[in-house]
Amino acid sequence: MKDYIKEQIAKVSDANMARCIVREYLQARILESFQESGAFTSWAFVGGTSLRFLYRMPRYSEDLDFSLKAVGIEDNFRIFLKKAIKDFESENYNVSAKLNELNNVKSSFIKFSGLLYEMGLSPHQPETISIKIEIDINPPDGAKFETTIVRRHILLNLLHYDKSSLFAGKLHAFFSRKYVKGRDIYDLLWYLSEKGWPSPNLILLNNALKQTGWVGPQITEKNWRSEIARKVKTLDWTKVLADVGPFLEKTKDIDLLTKENLLSLLKE
Repeated sequence: MKDYIKEQIAKVSDANMARCIVREYLQARILESFQESGAFTSWAFVGGTSLRFLYRMPRYSEDLDFSLKAVGIEDNFRIFLKKAIKDFESENYNVSAKLNELNNVKSSFIKFSGLLYEMGLSPHQPETISIKIEIDINPPDGAKFETTIVRRHILLNLLHYDKSSLFAGKLHAFFSRKYVKGRDIYDLLWYLSEKGWPSPNLILLNNALKQTGWVGPQITEKNWRSEIARKVKTLDWTKVLADVGPFLEKTKDIDLLTKENLLSLLKE
């Protein structure tokens, strides 16, 4: 399957985009392995990468984020991760992983050593490309779920949050992060520019904010737009653009990501 990667990156001239394509292919293969293990009977795909896989959002992503469908379900993270590693090793990938199970969000970095060098994308043979995997084993109440068949390198059948719950998850990240993540801001612009996208799942959003110590007001139908706008006005836009720029599929989209455009969409 490494020949497939080489075919895909041969279609692009930008080295950074080529790296993004390699990472996305590895994400798809990890999802495939988890699918074969039965993860998507109880794991819901969430976060920015889910937006790209499910709805073709035109930015690449680094991580794979999941939420248990309900508290108390066995997560089997260690078992699923072990199978994924074996799947890659069977195809001669140099792969390793370290699992952190100490918190309510379990995580692991899967590291692929030598692959970028093998693909001609790095002069350094030991350089790794990593994918972080996280699963919330104590999810907030209120999420709604769907299952969708998609094809992104691999045919996948994914359990995931519905559109309103995905929006709520992004707003939770936006409100609760203690640093500027430009990818959050781009995602908000993307959500708000899609006229058919539903309003955020406010039950899920408020439950999630409560879990993470939110000290602001309860988010309602009347104030969610103004609360976003209030925080947007405080952002360092240089940091916003610097963070998201390397992940945009169409580099000219950066010109559309302005504070004025986002605030204008929030007025509608």
